[in-house]
Amino acid sequence: MIIVGELINASRKGIAEAIRIQDEEAVKKVAVDQKEAGADFIDVNAGVFVGKEPEYLQWLVKIVQEATGAPCCIDSPDPQAIQEALAVHKGTAMINSISLEKNRFDRLVPVVAGTDLKVIALCMSDEGMPETVEQRLRIADRLINDLVQNNIPIDNIYVDPLVQPIATNKIFGIEFLNAIEAITKEFKGIHTMCGLSNISFGLPNRKYINQTFAVMAIAKGLDGLIINPLDKRMMANLMTAETLAGRDDYCMDYLKAYRAKKFEFES
Repeated sequence: MIIVGELINASRKGIAEAIRIQDEEAVKKVAVDQKEAGADFIDVNAGVFVGKEPEYLQWLVKIVQEATGAPCCIDSPDPQAIQEALAVHKGTAMINSISLEKNRFDRLVPVVAGTDLKVIALCMSDEGMPETVEQRLRIADRLINDLVQNNIPIDNIYVDPLVQPIATNKIFGIEFLNAIEAITKEFKGIHTMCGLSNISFGLPNRKYINQTFAVMAIAKGLDGLIINPLDKRMMANLMTAETLAGRDDYCMDYLKAYRAKKFEFES
């Protein structure tokens, strides 16, 4: 399971203020906490700073990598901002994200074409957000093929079928889950990724819903999540689900995590 830590996002007031006043220590702490909790990539987002996003995104990459050595997930639809961040990034970054929307695809594909960058590919087109498995598969097919034709290796593509709130339509949960399974079977070697908190929007006890949905998605083949890795119960659930899904030889990862008291396991 590839974990992208989501907390360094300028939509969060505390992070926005830390970016605005260039508080390196505050950003470093959030980055280190996420890395130590199990994040493989640290998402960096400065999208609320219109006109300063490229400068701030580059600053975030420098600070995060200085503190953790971890690769970043560069979160922006702006090619200039992404290129500024990549200019200082060490190692292989992840780009969040490209889609089949013509304007977005045409602007971002020159940045990722022929590189070794990891790419989150949203199942979104100019026709809007897909609702069914079939709609997601059609978009994924075109998007994956277009990326491969631009010399992006299959193994570097992380398809995000897009989670929608279950409170607005009872089929949104199962259609997403079935799409994960269908995409994984249809496109061998492809990865799947999502930010799943939208599933619980508008409902009480959102953490519980998100945790349960994550386990269900892993059972369908999901192998990447954009989450808060400081949620110990979520991380324990992910570890356990991966073991039960047959992705943990001799349960070694589970046993190591339990012995180290890494996650919130209960007896």
